[in-house]
Parts: sequence; structure tokens; C-alpha cells
Amino acid sequence: MKATVDWTGNVSFKATSGTGHSVQMDGPPNDGGQNLGPRPMEMLLMGVGGCSSYDVVTILEKSRQDVTACHTELEAERVDAVPAIFTKIHLHFVVTGRNLKENLVKRAVSLSAEKYCSASILMEKAGVEITHSYEIRAAE
Repeated sequence: MKATVDWTGNVSFKATSGTGHSVQMDGPPNDGGQNLGPRPMEMLLMGVGGCSSYDVVTILEKSRQDVTACHTELEAERVDAVPAIFTKIHLHFVVTGRNLKENLVKRAVSLSAEKYCSASILMEKAGVEITHSYEIRAAE
């Protein structure tokens, strides 16, 4: 896996993945940024959410669950010092579908947390407390 990061002026950077997808990262206006994109630490948090959400959806699909949506809310706490590392991250999954079985949703969230989500497992190994919750909604 490869990626590049190019400075685009002030405190703004363009990150490009090895597959050719780009995202603009920027700092807040009080640091010389123009708020053109997420902060690098926000990218880390979004990466954890994307990695875990991918796991939950694919595990449920393999379990033959009729998932119509998966919305993941992330909330993180950081140290109020430099470096301002994460101390806690909570992921709340809102899984919508038809006739979803709670035991399979719970299993998918657990498997992601304990076995498959490389991003959240890496954060845990670095000392970040990661917690998960979920709710199930019926598709209309």
C-alpha cells in the first residue's frame, strides 16, 4: 500500500492513495488554514470508522442479512497537550435493514472490533480505549 502527501500552501496538504484517490487536508483558519478539508487527526478517526463499518456490513451480508444502510457515529477524546493523541474512541453503529437478527449484528460488531478492523486494533495497541455500541432499525 502506498500514498503520497503534497504540501499545497499554508497548512494545506493533498493526500493521494496508491489507487489514485485524493483528499485535501487543511488546518483551521487560526493556524493559517482555509478549512478546505479535514484535519489529519480527523482523517485517522474517519479511517477507523470506515474500516469498522466496512467490516460490519460485509460480515452481515455474508450472514445473509438484508442490510439497507449502516451509519456509524464516532466520538473521540484527545489529550489536552502536545502531542494531542486520542485517548478514547466510541463507535456507534446504526444498522438498518429488513428482519435483521440482533445476535448477528452484535457478532458483526464484535468481530470487527476483536479481529478484523486493522485501524481500530492498531489504535487499541497504542493505548486508545475503543468502545462500540449498536442499534438496529427496520427498513421502511
